[in-house]
Amino acid sequence: MAVSKAQQKAVNKYIKGNYDRLNIVVSKGTKSLIEAAAKAKDESINGYVKKAVKARYEADTGETINL
Repeated sequence: MAVSKAQQKAVNKYIKGNYDRLNIVVSKGTKSLIEAAAKAKDESINGYVKKAVKARYEADTGETINL
């Protein structure tokens, strides 16, 4: 099913108002390694990286974080 321009605009507005965007840069070839690892766990790259960040943050700070 195609998404109308109005629907996409509404989604983008919601995301902008409720989420922060984080861009990371990795060495050439690393993206494909992360992609493969995520796929092996049946996860998206975003979900895979968020779990890694969550685990590291909680280990470092002792605080729980919801991503």
